[in-house]
Amino acid sequence: MLPITTIWWREIIRFYRQRSRLFSAIAQPLVFWLLIGSGLSASFQPAGASGETGYMTYFYPGIVVLVLLFTSIFATISVVNDRREGFLQSILVAPVPRWQIVLAQALGGTTLALLQGLLLLLLAPTIGIRFGVTSLLLSIGVMTLLAFGLTNLGLLIAWRMDSTQGFHAIMNLLLIPIWLLSGAFFPSTGVPGWLAWAMKFNPLTYGLAVFRHSLYLDTTTKAFGEGPSWALSMLITGLFCALAYVGATFTASAQAN
Repeated sequence: MLPITTIWWREIIRFYRQRSRLFSAIAQPLVFWLLIGSGLSASFQPAGASGETGYMTYFYPGIVVLVLLFTSIFATISVVNDRREGFLQSILVAPVPRWQIVLAQALGGTTLALLQGLLLLLLAPTIGIRFGVTSLLLSIGVMTLLAFGLTNLGLLIAWRMDSTQGFHAIMNLLLIPIWLLSGAFFPSTGVPGWLAWAMKFNPLTYGLAVFRHSLYLDTTTKAFGEGPSWALSMLITGLFCALAYVGATFTASAQAN
């Protein structure tokens, strides 16, 4: 546990010394939520949602997932910086299995994303979401699972990159589309057939669905229509996390060799 704990703690310390990351990761999605949600709330009623549900309520879970997405992915940019500064090479020559290195990095990004997601979760009561113990614990558990999977997705790409510019270019090309196609911005009901299939093959669609189900478990007003069931969404989200971790570990081992 010592190597895992050491690398994990290093990620936390690095984040603490770069507090602007906390502000930007929270402020940008919050601005999206307030501006886009307020602008569309008067003209857009999500398909399948109850009449009491406004667009701000529908959009809120997607914004929480956006915080997890941004923080998880961009936390992995430290891998690129560590390679440039020589720290990564010193870790790779240490007698530590590659899976432990990747796990420690993933846990560091997961912790940071979860902490920032929880800050935004505090706003839930302002839009009528009432937490019970079960819904709160389930929501936090799903957020942790999502953050872990997304961090490993970032690691899978970061271990292959040599420059931060290239990493940002690929991430910007990847992040917004998978978020938009998750049902965070608009539901899958009524979209063209090709777009509906793209949303079905997007693993984040199921992560957002299971988070919505957990978040509104103890709230009478439902802010989602028909979609994947909780069990199916949880299964695919767990499978995505496992595959992303295995892929990141394999990539790290291949790069080390």
